[in-house]
Amino acid sequence: MMPLLEKPRRAIAAWSLLIPLVLVAGAHAEVISGRVVGVADGDTVTVLDGSLQQHKIRLSGIDAPEKRQPFGQRSKESLSGLVFARQVTVETDKKDRYGREVGRVRIDGIDVNLEQIKRGFAWHYTAYAKEQPWSDRRTYAAAEEEARVNLRGLWRDAQPVPPWDFRKHRAGRSVARVYDSTQSNSGCEFCLKSRY
Repeated sequence: MMPLLEKPRRAIAAWSLLIPLVLVAGAHAEVISGRVVGVADGDTVTVLDGSLQQHKIRLSGIDAPEKRQPFGQRSKESLSGLVFARQVTVETDKKDRYGREVGRVRIDGIDVNLEQIKRGFAWHYTAYAKEQPWSDRRTYAAAEEEARVNLRGLWRDAQPVPPWDFRKHRAGRSVARVYDSTQSNSGCEFCLKSRY
């Protein structure tokens, strides 16, 4: 007959082996390999995988200027120069509210997300920093600071406006007053601050 304390010990030992397996299975990252067939802006690409399925990818850990924001087009051009028509690998483990897969894009071992920050064409998206490994948080934050100090890309602007503030400001305005980069924005104090 088994001693009274032996059953709980065996149960605890069994659970201690199963819990890590369950956690690892639930936290696996999907890896997508394919060719970049589209660049929507400075932090979103479309990847065509080997089975000819398209994946809309939102680069994790960064937020690039919006298209109608100063440096928005340059940010898109920077990302295009890095990845368009090239083979990439994407590590993703979630989808955003728009259905895009969120992940890190790599090309020839280079972290493309980080490269956008280094070039000064994206901010480290600190609102989602807790989703990043600690080492990435430090690396992305340091890269943003270096780009800022060296006045790279959008940091040449005297008062660059983060895209999350730009979106919030735009959401409160009527469609008729949406900023058009081809016209003067003299009626918008917020936009004047973000001019380069």
